Amino acid sequence: MKELFIRALSGVIYVFILLAATFLSPISFLVLFTLLGIICLHEFLRLIHLKSFVLYGVLILFIYLFSYLQFDFYATKLLLILTGFINLFLVKDLLWVSMIPMFEKKKYIVTILYLISGFVFITLIPFYNYEYSPNLIAAVFILVWANDIFAFLIGKSFGKRKLLERISPNKTFEGFLGGLIATSLASFIIFKYLAIFNPIFWLGLAILISLFGPIGDFVQSKFKRQAGVKDSGTLIPGHGGIYDRLDSVIFASPFIYTYFILANYVS
Repeated sequence: MKELFIRALSGVIYVFILLAATFLSPISFLVLFTLLGIICLHEFLRLIHLKSFVLYGVLILFIYLFSYLQFDFYATKLLLILTGFINLFLVKDLLWVSMIPMFEKKKYIVTILYLISGFVFITLIPFYNYEYSPNLIAAVFILVWANDIFAFLIGKSFGKRKLLERISPNKTFEGFLGGLIATSLASFIIFKYLAIFNPIFWLGLAILISLFGPIGDFVQSKFKRQAGVKDSGTLIPGHGGIYDRLDSVIFASPFIYTYFILANYVS
């Protein structure tokens, strides 16, 4: 009971800080996610056994240039393409390679174009039309949380068929389906509350998050399995590290950002 209380309390504090910074101002949002990015990068570098202070500078520089200054849309598109390619490469390794290659050059490439770029696109989502929209990034996180929570609850209660047992033995098809349904319902509630875009847009976003979020979790699970650890860190009691909390949205963010850009272009 005590462990459950600590887990719930730390989760509430984490959500409060994230939403408070998001709605306070665009600067507080960018500062918070830069700090979360630094912590997450530290946890990730420990997992892949890489020591590099340069990469912290790359993270700060990328968020400053791409997210704060938004200095060049074509550079952002190039980063988006490269990030998508690396993410798909990680999916290929997830499905068909027993061990993710950990050569030095690939460590730097994966760190920059998977983790660092993931934070760039998280921070770009509310700026997709060059105006800061905190409701949109809050909605994305609510959908991610709905998917995570209900996939866990349904999977734990009714799960029988494993999704990818050799990587994450606790994830089941029933949990995935439960997360998808809950996220779809949450998307309809968000539509009724925000009254922007249409229900089809929000349903599409829910499906996108329900697909790419769990894949991101599987990718992180494979990194942790290779490193021989259960959690990426211990910063959030009962939840693990920041990377444990953000793995889904880190992987999904470039695809979510692309979805918003295409929706804006079509409209």
